[in-house]
Amino acid sequence: MKNEESIDRIIQVNNIDIGRNIAKMRKAMNIKQTEMVARLQTNGVDISIYSYNRIEKGTQNPTVLFLYACCRILDCDMNTIFDFKILD
Repeated sequence: MKNEESIDRIIQVNNIDIGRNIAKMRKAMNIKQTEMVARLQTNGVDISIYSYNRIEKGTQNPTVLFLYACCRILDCDMNTIFDFKILD
């Protein structure tokens, strides 16, 4: 049972590498990690460069808010972030 302060998180599992897809899109747009973090923060996502780096590496799970903000920044939809095959 969740409490009122819990945060919904997306779990990166097996063949879905959310972080790698975000990194590829970010790099394709020539956005540095520090700039991406700044853009996420201005979109209401409380995140540090350390946490962002871990999400891209797949060692930390992103929140739903993080993913929605990434979609706005990277001008894509959730399907693109979740689809492993599109970005290979």
